[in-house]
Amino acid sequence: MTTATASDLTLPTLGGKYNFLLRRLHSLTGIVFGGYLVIHLLVNATLIQGVHPHDIYQLQVDKIHSLPFLWALEWGLIYLPILYHTVYGIYIVLTGQPNVGRYGYEKNWLYTLQRFSGLFIVFWLLFHVMALKYGMFGQNLAFRPGQATAAVAQHLNHWFLLWIWYPIGVIASCFHLANGFWTAAITWGLTISAGAQRRWGYVCAGLFVLTFICGMLAIIGGARAG
Repeated sequence: MTTATASDLTLPTLGGKYNFLLRRLHSLTGIVFGGYLVIHLLVNATLIQGVHPHDIYQLQVDKIHSLPFLWALEWGLIYLPILYHTVYGIYIVLTGQPNVGRYGYEKNWLYTLQRFSGLFIVFWLLFHVMALKYGMFGQNLAFRPGQATAAVAQHLNHWFLLWIWYPIGVIASCFHLANGFWTAAITWGLTISAGAQRRWGYVCAGLFVLTFICGMLAIIGGARAG
């Protein structure tokens, strides 16, 4: 078994008769935000192309910031989905009963790692957004759309962010994304048989490799730009 039941002592019936719908919404918002994360990492990976003869990353940022109703897209496809996914995800973590200590199966470890990576991503993403978008940790860490590449380079001009914080964040995010997509297919009844789950697992493993490479290329490219 790879899942755990909720404890009777920790609000197991949050949402009452709507608990099923709340969990499906949690899965759906994870898929929406996961799709955004893939695009985000692909765009950031263009940092590895450097600034000569053209700053490709800056061109991509300019395209994004020229979109009409960008604020609506951000709230509809990024902020609201991740807020709900985070809040309900924390509830799932608090009410779950991991049994990896007694049953050390591979899927049990993935279940546990999914929860731990999710909790880490909450703090990692909070810093990422507050620092880059709102400059809460100093303007030297803030993102400037008109000088995107230079802003990323300056942001990564801190050894802790460059060598520890962002690499760990990339690994956690890519794992959470790939494993979440794998379980989402089961949740929505798309992979019922063991063979289908195994084949989809190969696809999700490939997704992890692709996004991880893109994330690391973004970090390397950003550091080189500085």
